Amino acid sequence: MSEIRRRLSSFSGPTGGGGSGILAGLRKYDAYAKPLDDFRVRTVTGATVTLVSVALILFLTLSEFVDWYRVDMQPSLEVDKGRKEKMSININVTFPHIPCYLLSIDVMDVAGEHQNNLPHSMHKTRLDQMGNVLDKSLGELGANSTIAPDAASRNKTMDTGYCGSCYGGQAPAEGCCNTCEDVQMAYQQAGWSFTDPDSIEQCVKEGWSKKLAEQSHEACNVHGHIEVNKVQGNVHFAPGRSFQQNNMHVHDLHDYAAISNDLSFEHTVHSLTFGDPSTTFINPLNNVHKKPSTKFFTYQYFVKVVGTEVSYMNGTKVSTNQFSVTEHERDVTPAYGSMPTGMPGVFFNFEISPMLVKYKEYRKPFSHFLTDLCAIVGGVFTVAGMIDGLIYSAEKTLKAKLEIGKQS
Repeated sequence: MSEIRRRLSSFSGPTGGGGSGILAGLRKYDAYAKPLDDFRVRTVTGATVTLVSVALILFLTLSEFVDWYRVDMQPSLEVDKGRKEKMSININVTFPHIPCYLLSIDVMDVAGEHQNNLPHSMHKTRLDQMGNVLDKSLGELGANSTIAPDAASRNKTMDTGYCGSCYGGQAPAEGCCNTCEDVQMAYQQAGWSFTDPDSIEQCVKEGWSKKLAEQSHEACNVHGHIEVNKVQGNVHFAPGRSFQQNNMHVHDLHDYAAISNDLSFEHTVHSLTFGDPSTTFINPLNNVHKKPSTKFFTYQYFVKVVGTEVSYMNGTKVSTNQFSVTEHERDVTPAYGSMPTGMPGVFFNFEISPMLVKYKEYRKPFSHFLTDLCAIVGGVFTVAGMIDGLIYSAEKTLKAKLEIGKQS
């Protein structure tokens, strides 16, 4: 006992055991009383539990660090208040069995706005059957001039005082139709179908029919963007020039119906986005390929567009749109006569949702990581201590029973 007292005295430190001094007074608040080394028992099972506990702590700490470092997207939903804004549609589609001069693209919406034979922002590229580019410069989608020399070079071959007839069509402001395209536009304004270019002087001079025959087996890639109202509407690709007749939207299908059955609306949608493109979302129509069984076939894509705003941790914001799509296809092959039972083509019918989805990049605060780390270390060591205590008690009880058995 005297030896134990001497050790206790030496362990008490220079302040002595009487409790004098500020540091000695703090000693009574020590919640972690330290036992003497002489009263500690080290066991193999305790060492095993310790090593397993350390390994578990390291694993859980690494998992918690990965969870803390990961950036999540927090979604929220609110009413879209920007209903008067315009929306851009970015599109890139290839038609391997329709020449560019036959393809027209139009936009219609419930507000009554029609954009026929879209020029300027939409462009087409002539391709051969292998997909190789034939002519990039023949550009604007609404212009059938892609199948003939430009108007300036044609006019140079004509007399200065030449004024071509419009053949009963609605003449332009200058009163003359000096090119085959001018005659087509006059027919379109009058609501007539342009069916016989060989009877038109301007078309004969330009070799229009020959050019049509040469390009009838080409493919066409259409790409660009369209500005539309944020209301329900559709963007469609259809054969022939489009025009208004008796307040109806119609297409001149004469050339499409007259050419052999090699034509079809087989198509590949390389990309379709509403608003600014974003790599955060995958669009369901990207790289979709469709191959019809007949020449007269209609594809309808019903698109539900939801406005989306993404806020990144670096402070940048991207306003884009997500969309879901439902597909419908129908064979419109003529049952009687030469006219189809519906409009062949590819239609993208879009409907704008009144809701706006907001995504915000979020990472847990570092204090959250520290709190979880303390919980892991404390929890594992507490449970490990309980397990070690149970094992140690079981071992002592078993040894005591064995000793009693030997003595008896």
